[in-house]
Amino acid sequence: MTLLPGISSWQVQTPRLKVAVLGREADSPDTAPQRTVVLVHGNVSSALFWQEAMLALPADLRVLAVDLRGFGDSEVRPVDATRGLRDYSDDVHAALTAMGIDTAHLVGWSMGGGVVMQYALDYPVLSLTLQAPVSPYGFGGTRRDGTALTADDAGCGGGGANPDFVQRLRDRDTSDEAQTSPRSVFRSGYVSPNYTTEREDLWVESMLTTSTEPGNYPGDLVASANWPGFGAGTVGVLNTMAPKHFNVSGIVNLEPKPPILWVRGDVDAIVSDASFYDLNYLGELGVIPGWPGADVAPAQQMVSQTRDVLDAYAAAGGQVRELVFEGVGHAPHLERPAEFCSALVELIG
Repeated sequence: MTLLPGISSWQVQTPRLKVAVLGREADSPDTAPQRTVVLVHGNVSSALFWQEAMLALPADLRVLAVDLRGFGDSEVRPVDATRGLRDYSDDVHAALTAMGIDTAHLVGWSMGGGVVMQYALDYPVLSLTLQAPVSPYGFGGTRRDGTALTADDAGCGGGGANPDFVQRLRDRDTSDEAQTSPRSVFRSGYVSPNYTTEREDLWVESMLTTSTEPGNYPGDLVASANWPGFGAGTVGVLNTMAPKHFNVSGIVNLEPKPPILWVRGDVDAIVSDASFYDLNYLGELGVIPGWPGADVAPAQQMVSQTRDVLDAYAAAGGQVRELVFEGVGHAPHLERPAEFCSALVELIG
């Protein structure tokens, strides 16, 4: 792995698997437990993506970033998608327990947002920061109220991955010769067109740590009589967020309720009410033929779903702040690191 100056890495052996962790070399081992921040990355990425934010956060915090199973330098193990994102959240809890950390401020990006919401349902947390999080109802296949469009989650899960993109991950392709190369996907999906950086090679390196071994990315599928012809399987990354496996809207009932910061960019191509990664929306655009119409296969209103759940959380007594960055894509911590870190520090207090 390519580590920026000031960042170190180590392995944590847990009863579940070996977990890779990044930390700041200057962090004090005497930091009070309530001053620990744990950063959880999203799909097709790793802890490497957090390094700039880690270095920008104040010195009086202990800052850790965890590689989820099958990403970064963590052990590759199959993912039981029938548990939703619990394999990942349980792995994070096991790693923190092994390091003697009872609770922390959790930050989750994209799929990682779902991981930390699931974590909060099962274990104590001090606060949640949700950056461009997957909807509390999963990815694809639901109406605004979270009800499933089909019993088999048609169009969701492992079958939704572009085969050429998966092959280029396997080949560790660093080119930009095709729209399906990881570098091109980073430019078109992860950030806004205005984002420039000298560290793009590092972000692509992080994406290429994604395991495509069986049971990892993208996951399996089943045949479906519903458009577009497949439904969600039971193993692998993308199936963990299929609606029949994943629903964390129950955070509304948490007691006590940790404060929540919701951060997003307003030109996010991945998590949106009109996501270019939602097959139903692509069908509406005519990119995928045979779309049966909005009555049968409407685009998922991801942002609206998150807002509805967090509004209910606030109405039930929780503290919620929504922070929207204009002209920013799926990775505000890359495009607006100072503002992102400032909001996180304000949340922690």
